[in-house]
Amino acid sequence: MVNELNALESKIAQVAGLCRALRNENRDLQQRLAALEAEKRQLAERMDTARSRLEALVGQLPEAKA
Repeated sequence: MVNELNALESKIAQVAGLCRALRNENRDLQQRLAALEAEKRQLAERMDTARSRLEALVGQLPEAKA
């Protein structure tokens, strides 16, 4: 009986450790996701700015003569 309780205690400790590790990994992944989403927004803004600048430059080009 004591051996069974010790084995159960050991398994519970393993599960608790795994839960802590998964909680930490989940927190790290959420932080990484937030950082990547922020980077994606910045890149999208830069692309929009570049597109606007290109459109403005194209608008300044003289018309091609046929």
